[in-house]
Amino acid sequence: MEASSSSLSFSSPITRREIGRSPGRAIPEFVKLREGPLKSKYLPSRLCMATANGGGFRKELQNVGESDGVIIVDHGSRRRESNLMLNEFVVMFREKTKYPIVEPAHMELAEPSIKDAFDSCVQQGALRVIVSPFFLFPGRHWHQDIPSLTAEAAKQHPGVSYVITAPLGLHELLVDVVNDRITHCLSHVAGEEDECSVCAGTGKCRLYN
Repeated sequence: MEASSSSLSFSSPITRREIGRSPGRAIPEFVKLREGPLKSKYLPSRLCMATANGGGFRKELQNVGESDGVIIVDHGSRRRESNLMLNEFVVMFREKTKYPIVEPAHMELAEPSIKDAFDSCVQQGALRVIVSPFFLFPGRHWHQDIPSLTAEAAKQHPGVSYVITAPLGLHELLVDVVNDRITHCLSHVAGEEDECSVCAGTGKCRLYN
């Protein structure tokens, strides 16, 4: 999952705060978390890009129907195990949502590509393709690469419209996901749980002294 990259300036004042037994460590101001109720301009927003194949924009129907195909697209990795995890997620997603057409795709480095997934959706009867980026934040891949690759794939299928949804973003359910991951990993370190499928066999989920 992609995070927008940017050049950070360290010219801001640094405030020292005691961390555990290391009072000499410092935390830059831009790292500090605000306390109190969360108010973010990003939470209520709903980002998506919808287009009718052949140019122009149109209002799309809500909800996924029988003539819709869904593509879950991640970045893609040279590591085979990482790419296979997307396949497993797509199976979970399809079983839980009951959507008739769901395909995995990798933006680069691995197959199937966005074009492959788009072709597969159309072959299964999709008249509208919903591309859902499996990314955390809207960086360059969401703004440029995925729209470009999807538009190129759609050229081969006149009359088939497509939608590119927002990435995961600041969704409240992600709080539960992150907390669940932390809890499981701490339980594994304490010897109470087995390694999860992400860390299995790597030996990375351990306490470092």
